[in-house]
Amino acid sequence: MTTQTVYSLSICGRVILDMHSLNNEGGEGNQTMTRMVTIVHKSNGKPKLTSVNAISGDMFKHIQAEHLYHLAKGNMPLCAGCERFSGSRILDDAEFMAEVATKRTGKSWKYDDAQVIDAMLKKCAIDDMEGILLAQERGKTQASEEEEAEDDGGKGKKGRKKGRPVPRKSVAEFGWVVGIPEDSEGQQLTKTESYFHVRYASDLGGEDADQPIFHRPANSGVYAVGANFEMARIGYNDKSQKYALSPEERIPRYKAFLESILYTFVEPNGAMRGTQNPHILGFEGVATVSAQVVPAPMLSALDDGYREEVKRVAAALNAIHANAVTVHEFDSMGAFAEVMQKLIAESVPFTMKVA
Repeated sequence: MTTQTVYSLSICGRVILDMHSLNNEGGEGNQTMTRMVTIVHKSNGKPKLTSVNAISGDMFKHIQAEHLYHLAKGNMPLCAGCERFSGSRILDDAEFMAEVATKRTGKSWKYDDAQVIDAMLKKCAIDDMEGILLAQERGKTQASEEEEAEDDGGKGKKGRKKGRPVPRKSVAEFGWVVGIPEDSEGQQLTKTESYFHVRYASDLGGEDADQPIFHRPANSGVYAVGANFEMARIGYNDKSQKYALSPEERIPRYKAFLESILYTFVEPNGAMRGTQNPHILGFEGVATVSAQVVPAPMLSALDDGYREEVKRVAAALNAIHANAVTVHEFDSMGAFAEVMQKLIAESVPFTMKVA
């Protein structure tokens, strides 16, 4: 069996979701407001503005991160924040923040940005793959901040926090999951409806209790999906341009990350799943895998011809770099799962050249 190296992975396709409410904007009175966006698509060959239901990339990234958390917990190193799946991640690890991220020697940082990122990559698999921004020092008093601002040669401002931003870019890049407005014949493909609900008095403590009435959205349609994953960056320090982890440490993270991507589409854990678990009717599209320092091509499935265009781009890239990109087409959730299972079993993350 030949082991494939993966520099990047891209997935684009169309999924049918019925009767879901995975992403909402909040409520107005007794009405839950579903997520709507305005997009430009082609209608009869011409650009057209349309408002459609959508699920944000933030929601899908959160879904993927939650699946990764369950895979990593007990099997990989996690910071104190990620041990309990805190949205603040390593910012909620008081020991790391005090001893590494904000440690000073006099007026200087004890560790430079590259050293902080190295420590973070080793400390936590989720921060490594999902990303984080170490934005500010925490726990400083107003007086100490003002004193530091005064010591800044007039460059700082009193009362402003002087923490440094140390970013860790995510390996995952999710686009909005957008409803496709219509097919090539103008037939509507995505629709949002609102349904009446009432909580009966017997459930609330007797006939004298109020009976709250509310309305919930339900969305059904064909949705365009797009995501890119920079697998070569797992364990890679973008500041020092070196790997903080050994190949033996990177491979388990890579395989768990692939598995979490698969689970994201098999079980999209968004909002209101308790009573509106979506019907997933099908998933079709293209997964591209690059084995060299070449981006795995991805195009929006809002365009009916996205599959052919992805294959044309891949062919052009392979003409520049032989065998750089492999294209995997799938026509069902089962076929997609088989593509991902093969990658999990037969591939490892690409290792970039370092100084």
